[in-house]
Amino acid sequence: MLKGFFNVPVPQNEPVLNYGPRSLERAALKAALEQARAQQLDIPMYIGDKEVRTGNKLEIRPPHDHKHLLATFSEGDASHVTAAIDAALAAKANWENLPWEQRAAIFLKTADLLAGPYRAKVNAATMLGQSKNAYQAEIDSACELIDFLRFNVQYMTEIYQQQPPISGKGVWNRVEQRPLEGFIFALTPFNFTAIAGNLPTSAAMMGNVVVWKPAYTQIYAANVLMQVFKEAGVPDGVINLIYVDGPVAGEVIFNHPDFAGIHFTGSTKVFQNIWQTIGTNIHKYKTYPRIVGETGGKDFVLAHPSADADVVSTALVRGAFEYQGQKCSAASRAYIPASLWPAVKANMQRDITSFKIGPVENFENFINAVISEVSFDKLAKYIDAAKADDGVEIVAGGNYDKTKGWFIEPTVLKVNDPYYVTMCEELFGPVLTIYVYEDAQFDEVLNIVDKTSIYALTGSIISQDRYAIAEATYRLRNAAGNFYINDKPTGAVVGQQPFGGARGSGTNDKAGSMINLLRWVSPRTIKETFDPPKDYRYPFLTKES
Repeated sequence: MLKGFFNVPVPQNEPVLNYGPRSLERAALKAALEQARAQQLDIPMYIGDKEVRTGNKLEIRPPHDHKHLLATFSEGDASHVTAAIDAALAAKANWENLPWEQRAAIFLKTADLLAGPYRAKVNAATMLGQSKNAYQAEIDSACELIDFLRFNVQYMTEIYQQQPPISGKGVWNRVEQRPLEGFIFALTPFNFTAIAGNLPTSAAMMGNVVVWKPAYTQIYAANVLMQVFKEAGVPDGVINLIYVDGPVAGEVIFNHPDFAGIHFTGSTKVFQNIWQTIGTNIHKYKTYPRIVGETGGKDFVLAHPSADADVVSTALVRGAFEYQGQKCSAASRAYIPASLWPAVKANMQRDITSFKIGPVENFENFINAVISEVSFDKLAKYIDAAKADDGVEIVAGGNYDKTKGWFIEPTVLKVNDPYYVTMCEELFGPVLTIYVYEDAQFDEVLNIVDKTSIYALTGSIISQDRYAIAEATYRLRNAAGNFYINDKPTGAVVGQQPFGGARGSGTNDKAGSMINLLRWVSPRTIKETFDPPKDYRYPFLTKES
């Protein structure tokens, strides 16, 4: 084996390409979109060294064009979950014994493949499969995932470098970071390809083996990621990609003695059910499993009377409506002082009227489709209820159409009750609810913001008054794991703003930081004594003469 203390390349955030007219990246992405639409893929599961197909084929269609068939994928059953676990455990010994710098090289290569030859392909897959426009795909499936990979390699080295500061005379103290004993289950959501890539790779990077189950509505891009992992040199069985119904997968995984941890992003209800199941089965496992989860939010923007109306309205329209509000960090409730409301309202109506809505293939469209008919119907139900409620004003939007795709018009509701249902429940769509308060009620509104929701993921204060900023920052310290001052509550960048929330928003293990990687190792302390004692007797036992 190689010997040396190796320094990895210093990570830097991947530059975001702009996809402007006549740019090279725009041409490459257009070509990738055309190529993807021109073929129908038969997507397999990846278990060990095999591509596994079944007779149960499910369809993948673009949310913005649900009459077009992009691909089919093979849905598995319990036997495929077992096979994936077996493949992972079979690969475990060789993978965890591979020198760390070899693992680092694989994931650094993965990042470079995504930054180069696979950039257009993975972005196109995210656009078509998840209905993201070119910019939203670029900052997700290219830049953020590249950043996760490069920064996590750096964090891995920093973890390994953490050693006891003192070794007494004749003693050498050291700590090794062992992979967890068993396999990791990565359960990933539809809305971010970067999350789908990071959840399995962050655990694998630390020497673990993984069974990965993505949301069905993200499989089209997940398939591209698996191709990249394989080309980068991730050994067979280290990451196994399966498409199995959640309860079927859970029945096998959460009863397996080698289950060592779950890396999850999804709904609070599902995560709480998983936690309960793990607790019930705790006696079955060889080790106490690590439970890491990020579970959504009901994210707020609080404007102070001193705020700039242009800053407030821009934070709201971007924070609420980029990617159709389908971000766990999306602004979905706002508190605006009465003195600012007329200007903020006029700005928002002006901007929302200018939005172009339609398919992602037209780069002029700012708003695209929500992910599925289930999501569409849920959002339409809330909008219809708001229209029928005398205590709610439709400030903008309020329309929807599923003829060609699952299109929900960006909608702004103004409510008289700060605890109206859409102020409290996570809708996960382009619906923003606003409560207008009297300027003198800022102190009271701080309490309302803090106690309205079970979630505590992101939030922001917009103010020109430093006393108000300081007060909100302190009073809302438990209301958001990522807190923004004079900005929208979205857009965390790896290496800059570690991401995660508490309360009903998850375990706050901060993706994009060393904190997260520490969850996937189990430290062992080693003490070596060079000249050990050869007699049990201590000096105090010697009889005085």
